[in-house]
Amino acid sequence: MVRTPACHAGGRGFESRRSRLYSDTHAVRTSAIPPVCLRTDIRIEDPLHVVLGYLEAWRFEAGDVSESFAESDLRLANRGGARISAAEIAAILERREAIERALLGLGPRASLVGAASSVPWEPLGLLFETFAGIRGVGLSKMTKTLHPKRPALIPMLDSVVQTYLADDDPGARSPFGERAVGLVRGYRRDVDRNRAPLGAVRVELARRGYDLTEVRILDLLVWSAQAAT
Repeated sequence: MVRTPACHAGGRGFESRRSRLYSDTHAVRTSAIPPVCLRTDIRIEDPLHVVLGYLEAWRFEAGDVSESFAESDLRLANRGGARISAAEIAAILERREAIERALLGLGPRASLVGAASSVPWEPLGLLFETFAGIRGVGLSKMTKTLHPKRPALIPMLDSVVQTYLADDDPGARSPFGERAVGLVRGYRRDVDRNRAPLGAVRVELARRGYDLTEVRILDLLVWSAQAAT
């Protein structure tokens, strides 16, 4: 299964640039990388090829993994398609100190890869809860903002990924932070199930000058599969 990026793939945290879809990736030989197995029996046979297709079409803009949080982090999310309004930016920045305290409790290397006991679930829930109750700011805008701060830990929970994780969704009536953690726990199971191919894709991307985490790679693969259905 190989999916090309849709025209609105910039909403996945990439900036549009001159399209060269697969212009250089047809020659890539990646049969040594196992397929990624998603839910509902979806297999992505050549995950590296799919991710390279995105990278050919969109420029990834890395974030700042420090515990500081500023308007620049929100502007970065907007360049990736978050569409956070000026009023929402102001409301989020009113909670800047709480967000920074929560980020401080999550080391920059915190990751979903590895043993479940190593994932800082409680601090992650505290971070998510700092965004609770902000009018117009849901899981999608929050995680698009926070992913660059902790790229190995926080997936982008946009509507496509939330649909994919529907079986793990505690529901909209659950506390905001609890719901977000529940979805990330479900996402982590997909990361764990595909640890070998995701790690192999990450290594091959690094050889080509791209620094993407397993979380980001899986995010793109899930999105490409769901968007194509």
